[in-house]
Amino acid sequence: MASALLSRTLYANRLFSSSLSLIHQPRIFTSFFNKRQFHFRAAPTYLLYKTSGFVSCDAASSAVGSKVSFSTQSILTNEPVVSVDWLHGNLGEPDMKVLDASWYMPDEQRNPLQEYQVAHIPGALFFDVDGISDRTTNLPHMLPSEEAFAAAVSALGIENKDGVVVYDGKGIFSAARVWWMFRVFGHDRIWVLDGGLPRWRASGFDVESSASSDAILKASAASEAIEKVCQGQAVGPITFQTKFQPHLVWTLEQVKKNIEEKTHQHIDARSKARFDGLAPEPRKGIRSGHVPNSKCIPFPQMLDGSQALLSKDELKKRFDQEGISLDSPFVTSCGTGVTACILALGLHRLGKSDVAVYDGSWTEWGAHSETPISTS
Repeated sequence: MASALLSRTLYANRLFSSSLSLIHQPRIFTSFFNKRQFHFRAAPTYLLYKTSGFVSCDAASSAVGSKVSFSTQSILTNEPVVSVDWLHGNLGEPDMKVLDASWYMPDEQRNPLQEYQVAHIPGALFFDVDGISDRTTNLPHMLPSEEAFAAAVSALGIENKDGVVVYDGKGIFSAARVWWMFRVFGHDRIWVLDGGLPRWRASGFDVESSASSDAILKASAASEAIEKVCQGQAVGPITFQTKFQPHLVWTLEQVKKNIEEKTHQHIDARSKARFDGLAPEPRKGIRSGHVPNSKCIPFPQMLDGSQALLSKDELKKRFDQEGISLDSPFVTSCGTGVTACILALGLHRLGKSDVAVYDGSWTEWGAHSETPISTS
């Protein structure tokens, strides 16, 4: 672990100095977030293009048209998503930050940082789901400490006054995880872009190709800030103050207790085959099955064909079909705590703003020999 952290830090330091001197010549680096190689091209200006072809920066600017006069202060926090039209009309607002939080399952063999550099929403910064996580555990992308999260988000240039819109490359997938993370640390002015980057591009809106050196520096600084906090080193300046909301995140012990007390309805976002124990878990050493008394609503059932969040009526039908009442509190889980947040997102649209997520999820539960497991 120590050698891996040192390697990442040394690489980040090299990237800091080299990225500032890049001009137009493409070079190859190894991502500090992912060991695959990727081409990185930095330029003094952004190249913007539409799905229909390339356009100049001037043409792209004029195509934006007049902005909608709409402050993020006035968005209702009881609605967890915003439309691509709304975001397009409000890009560049001083109290708006946009984050690309794309993350993919290992077997998909997709590099989110590389894809961010190929195409992202103008002005968006990269939020590394694996990097901005607890480095003291072997469990994947677990929630970091308050101090670590504040340091990483501050390194990205985000302040408490900012409204944040987060998106991913699938539609709604890992963006929901980052939405939940911000809410856990007390920031309610956070929204998921409905339909994500695919809907943005399908709507004909511009994307940027190549990340600025500033964006790469911020992404690297956020990851480095996490490491410094874990090592007890000083970080700063801190522009984002956290206010931890413990009711939104559950531990293994709380899930154990809930099996007996049944205070919360436990909903699992994994596939039905994995929930029933009929399909093997993708990670080695993890038993198959589900937490006793839990129910299964696979996360795709929260989304429509374009990977956007279903309407309130359609969402309610999904829960009604499984005999799940909205009158009782919820805890959600999945494989590693990512798609459980999609269930929380859907329940938030239905007025359930206090849904807890079991952060360790099945990767933690299934790895413990003493935890009870049910199969169907």
